[in-house]
Order: sequence, then C-alpha cells, then structure tokens
Amino acid sequence: MAEREIEYFIKDWKLIPSVGGKFEVTINDELVFSKKGLGRHAEDGEVRTAIMKKLDTLRPADFKLPVKD
Repeated sequence: MAEREIEYFIKDWKLIPSVGGKFEVTINDELVFSKKGLGRHAEDGEVRTAIMKKLDTLRPADFKLPVKD
C-alpha cells in the first residue's frame, strides 16, 4: 500500500496539541487513537498503524493509485 493513498481517501486529519496528557488523532472526524482513552503513550508505529487501518476501510478493493506522467 502506498502512503500517497492517504491524500485520496482522508479528507481531514488533525493533531491538536492539548494539556493534561491528552493526545488524540482523528481522521475525517473519527477518533483513531487516544492516549487518554488507552491510558498510555503510543507505541512505536501505533499511530501510523491506526491511520493505515482506517485507510483500509475507506479505499475500494479495486483501487489503483493513478500514475502521474
């Protein structure tokens, strides 16, 4: 899976700094990772994995990334 696919299927993603230990990642207004909810820091690659897992639900099975000339 190409990382560039993200731009085709994810309209909006935000990382908003906060106070009190809150660290949340949302994609298209859906929470995909919450440090506060889990009660711990993200492990190496955990946030990326959550983003790519969400992408799997958005991408049609027959999608082919357009090739730029």
